[in-house]
Amino acid sequence: MSKRRAPARQGTSFWRGPWPIIGSLLAIVLVIVAFVFLSRTQSPTATTGSRPIASGDLIARLSGVTPATIDAVGTAGSPNPLKAASGAALTGSNGKPEVLYIGAEWCPYCAAERWAMIVALSHFGSFQGLVETTSSSSDVFPDTPTLSFAGATYTSIYLDFVPVELQDRNRQPLQTMTTQQQQIAQALDPSNGIPFLDLANKFTLVGQGVRPDPLQGLNWHQIANALSNPASPVTIAVVANANYLTGGLCMLPGAGAAPICADPVIKAITAQLGA
Repeated sequence: MSKRRAPARQGTSFWRGPWPIIGSLLAIVLVIVAFVFLSRTQSPTATTGSRPIASGDLIARLSGVTPATIDAVGTAGSPNPLKAASGAALTGSNGKPEVLYIGAEWCPYCAAERWAMIVALSHFGSFQGLVETTSSSSDVFPDTPTLSFAGATYTSIYLDFVPVELQDRNRQPLQTMTTQQQQIAQALDPSNGIPFLDLANKFTLVGQGVRPDPLQGLNWHQIANALSNPASPVTIAVVANANYLTGGLCMLPGAGAAPICADPVIKAITAQLGA
């Protein structure tokens, strides 16, 4: 009698063993590793630390305030914030007139003034690397939106702009004045107030130029977008001050050749400043 052959042993299916679970876990780990790697190697131009760099659209709105808006606002009846200075002309390393700014990120009045400064200086050049931040949460006009000059660059054929942000919004040291900058600030403003703005030793602005009130409750883009409306309280506050600054800048050697200096309202302000 022949023996019955034992049935052949069937191989164990891959899908019935532990490998599917192990494979799925490895795939999840790889996805997490890839995500972490990409998040650490993303473009450094998007943020500076935890502070976002202002978008191109926002900067375009600040640098693109139209002549119609400039002329509609004029000075808005606000007093001249500039005071005549004396002494040797302040020039940069390449011989262009130097505009020196000293402020701090925690300062709400600096926060408001920067909007007007950026509008005015953008008539003569361009900014890169401006960072979105706010003034101190524990001072008057808390958390006023602004753009910090710390780490930013300014390019102009007419002017040198030298900003010094002394402290961040938490009053921690940020940048330091040189000995010369300390001497200039002390000579032109013994009270050491901020914001301090020196237009090549021809004019100075110390303290409040733009009130922070109209900026309260708004974000950066809302402020920038408002500048297209001449009737907006934001536009009236920012552009009126920017027009005074522009008029002062137009009186600096060589800067008067900038196209903005031919605007009738700016020419009138320049005449007022020179009277």
